[in-house]
Amino acid sequence: MIVNFPVPYKGAAGPGIRARRASAVIDPGPTVDSGLPSAEASTMGRRSVGLLAVVLTASTSAGAFGQTRARARELGIPLEGTPGPLNAITDVAGVEVGVVTLISGAGRLAVGTGPVRTGVTAVLPRGKESADEVYAAWFTLNGNGEMTGTTWVEESGFLGGPVMITNTHSVGVVHDAVIEWVVKRGKTFSWSLPVVAETWDGGMNDINGFHVTKAHALAAIDSARTGPVPEGNVGGGTGMTCHQFKGGTGTSSRRVAILDQAFTVGVLVQCNYGGRARLAVAGVPVGTEIPDLLPCYARLGDGTYAGRPECETGRGEDLGDQGSIIVVVATDVPLLPHQLRRVVKRAALGIGRMGGIGGDSSGDIFLAFSTANPGASDPRKMAAVRAIPNDLINPVFEATIDATAEAILNAMLGAQTMTGANGRKVYALPHDRLLAALRKYGRVP
Repeated sequence: MIVNFPVPYKGAAGPGIRARRASAVIDPGPTVDSGLPSAEASTMGRRSVGLLAVVLTASTSAGAFGQTRARARELGIPLEGTPGPLNAITDVAGVEVGVVTLISGAGRLAVGTGPVRTGVTAVLPRGKESADEVYAAWFTLNGNGEMTGTTWVEESGFLGGPVMITNTHSVGVVHDAVIEWVVKRGKTFSWSLPVVAETWDGGMNDINGFHVTKAHALAAIDSARTGPVPEGNVGGGTGMTCHQFKGGTGTSSRRVAILDQAFTVGVLVQCNYGGRARLAVAGVPVGTEIPDLLPCYARLGDGTYAGRPECETGRGEDLGDQGSIIVVVATDVPLLPHQLRRVVKRAALGIGRMGGIGGDSSGDIFLAFSTANPGASDPRKMAAVRAIPNDLINPVFEATIDATAEAILNAMLGAQTMTGANGRKVYALPHDRLLAALRKYGRVP
């Protein structure tokens, strides 16, 4: 489900919101007048400004909302491993995902007013109705970022409640909202330590305007569902940039067999990291093949530019490996916390495959959990738990690496060109030029 809350701002909206349903993407349609260049405005209609504008459920017909932006496998890109039926983190049974997307305004930044390009993403390991904790672990590749609650995850080996992802300056309000949600549902004792992670969208969004509210965070949790997961400019990923293309939310999954049993590893990312030059897809140096379309500044309504370089010059700006990425790894493989600690580190290798280096200013923070061993945290009884032998864990490592890399690629492929605060414009990864680069190196026919 997507719940879209436009903020009360009198002006233009950014690109329309898209939600993936199976192999299709749903464009919820109505938006406010855009005032944006035709390539972006073509995806928009009109939207009334109110608290709750659009609610899409899994029963919504995809055909009513236009065409899709193809995912990596739909484009025929050769990728390692076998995905689950949805190729999403929700292929792990019981996992639910919800997003709230805030898009409003255009032009020069006015703190407290906009433009707004942000949101909230919620991942619930056992769904909204379960109070059962899961075994978990976390890891940071480079620590210029935040994921709250991880001290207790490391100490206890358990994760209770949702994993939330938003922008850097909204961690506090989302943290408070989760506590409120937990307390109202009677799922806590006298304390709660929610897991809330962030990446920076200040280049596109009025991040100091504090537009994310408790209501948005609560709606992300309450709207969470199993099934297909929206990608690109949605949820906490709305205003993000990845390898200097438009980034955002992406997901993927892998099937693994251990001792003749079938299991799933699913990954969700919020990607906002990376320079252009090192970007690689299926072993092809895409960043050097598409060196243009770098972030730039569009002309504002008054004929001036709020920043440099201007889009009209064609120069753009590649700031190198800056930004952050959050990775959430879910699996139904029975793993103990120390094994999950080993698994979660492998997300870094998926990022490296795509060209990330964990740069000095980057917050690369990952969390993994296993939905196996229900009831392991129940204080009323002795826990009897299952776990695979360490000697059999390599398929899980491999699945985590492969799914992380594909989730990043799906985030970029699902995103659309967006113009944000002060006219900052970030281009979508062009599917045709990506395929041309892969064809040049013999990776696609």
